[in-house]
Amino acid sequence: MIIYLHGFRSSPHSYKVRLLAERMQELGRSAEFFCPQLPASPKESVQLVLDYLNANRIRSDQVTLIGSSLGGFYATWLAQKLACRAVLLNPAVKPAHDLEKYVGVTTDYHTNEPFEFKREYIAEMQELLVAHITQPERYFLIAATGDEVLDWREMVAHYPNARQRVIEGSDHGLSDFPAYMDEVLTFCGIAGLPDAS
Repeated sequence: MIIYLHGFRSSPHSYKVRLLAERMQELGRSAEFFCPQLPASPKESVQLVLDYLNANRIRSDQVTLIGSSLGGFYATWLAQKLACRAVLLNPAVKPAHDLEKYVGVTTDYHTNEPFEFKREYIAEMQELLVAHITQPERYFLIAATGDEVLDWREMVAHYPNARQRVIEGSDHGLSDFPAYMDEVLTFCGIAGLPDAS
């Protein structure tokens, strides 16, 4: 089972989510891909994932999280709590400081729907901060040196000894994600199976 956690102001309509959903459909594995719309609250976002796993009786060894940007921050906390695998796509490492300027009403990139990002969410983020990862073999980091939003060097330093792919250039949204998608799915335990040939 793959659970995708999108970034701040993003949604299940994002480019990478649509690509992964299409690829999983091609492989006949659509039922094993889930991307919820995350609430603005960090605490509610991680709880939504935990509730989904509990409701569907999915064990942590059956799930891989894929987190992009702020979703990567959430995926890191969840992977530590659940001892499951996680793929981090240009993950936010310390988002509380970066997102403080968004306190107030902002909009979703894809729908333009307004939502409130409350000051209390900054404190919620700080509570989810993972200072040092354990079991680095459970993590796969993809970091782009051309990320215009976050510093790829912070990402690399935050996931020592994890599997890492540093992409020269690219951008925060990983516009060249198709080139790495099957590598991600292989790490998730999807590609390479008989129905993926």
